[in-house]
Amino acid sequence: MLRQRCICPAQLPYAAAVCIRRMHRTSVSAVCIGRMHRSYASAVCIGRVHRTYVHRTCASDVCSARGPGVGRSLAASTACALQLRPDNPPMHLLIPFAGVLSEAGRQAAAHLVLPQLQGLLQCLAPPQPQDRDDGDVWSLSPPHERALAKALGWQGADGCLPWAAQQAAADGITTGQLAWGLVTPVHWHVGTDQVSLIDPEQLLLDETTSRALFAALHELFSGVGIALHYGTASRWYAAHEMLAEMPCASLDRVIGRNVDRWLGVAAGSAAAAQVRRLQAEVQMLLYTHPLNDARQARGLLPVNSFWLSGCGRAQPALAVAAAAAAAASAVHVEQRLRIPALAENWPGWVQAWQTLDDGPLADLHVAARAGEPVQITLCGERAAQTLRSGSRGSQGWLQRLRRRLSSPAVQPLLEQL
Repeated sequence: MLRQRCICPAQLPYAAAVCIRRMHRTSVSAVCIGRMHRSYASAVCIGRVHRTYVHRTCASDVCSARGPGVGRSLAASTACALQLRPDNPPMHLLIPFAGVLSEAGRQAAAHLVLPQLQGLLQCLAPPQPQDRDDGDVWSLSPPHERALAKALGWQGADGCLPWAAQQAAADGITTGQLAWGLVTPVHWHVGTDQVSLIDPEQLLLDETTSRALFAALHELFSGVGIALHYGTASRWYAAHEMLAEMPCASLDRVIGRNVDRWLGVAAGSAAAAQVRRLQAEVQMLLYTHPLNDARQARGLLPVNSFWLSGCGRAQPALAVAAAAAAAASAVHVEQRLRIPALAENWPGWVQAWQTLDDGPLADLHVAARAGEPVQITLCGERAAQTLRSGSRGSQGWLQRLRRRLSSPAVQPLLEQL
């Protein structure tokens, strides 16, 4: 049973879930009063935890750092739920943009000092080939989206993971069996030799302006049979059968890059041609729109196009069952590296790594040392690597020594992502 007071479950941070899970299957009274902050001893709780734990399945954690589009660029606006379960699937921390490919980014990564991550790696089993996802830097779905889709039990080709349907449902839209796409209002920056997509967060779209733009564009979409739905200021949704299997590049692939490389991914298809024509019409309408004139007068970027991503029909998350418990375990997606990485702000990226090491990674390290089942997925621009706890039968001192000696070093591991 679980008796507790002074806890608001919906507001438990990641460290709180670690704290409570640390006490599962014990009869120890937890009489600890204080603020939950990176340690087990400072939990805001009074009660007795006995043979149970809090299972936190909160895909909205993916939005722990602000970002546009699919979570906000990833897949991460699913509803948050706290559930009590009698089993004990591992805590799973998924970290996008843990490794980067630019030369400046690699130079910054060479100076990372991450003692908690290194200590955690020494507590985990050696990397297994089946736990590595090698891809291409030009894949439409980045490694962190592929890893999260795998944890959810989804199926889909590159660029066909249905994040839009998932987020639309989280925003209160009835998705049914329709095919959905995420429509993100964006600014395309026209340079001397390329057109690049600016991070939608820089638009600073407010609710009033976004709804006015949505109303202005609604007729263009409905004119070609596409139902347009409003979600939030930075997230609109399109519903049409042609979106069922239409590959699209994730916003995390396109931000700061030449859009031409990503616009032709479904070249030759009628659906892609329809979307390109619609983009052209939207651009012409917005070019002289009074809303953009007012935005520019206030020093804000105009909204001059949209980006379509996350297309497909909704897929249910994997049910928790004995055979699927590991795959369906709670995943916490840590987004704090994303914004500095996309902005190529490498001092900021290094600082975000330090706070990540001091916080969630420290919590996971403590849990691993205490014998809790944990796993971590590190994602770069090409690949993702998952590492997990060894079996409970391999907790002897000799096995621990072997793991410590064979554990990967942080720098080479990140460079391989």
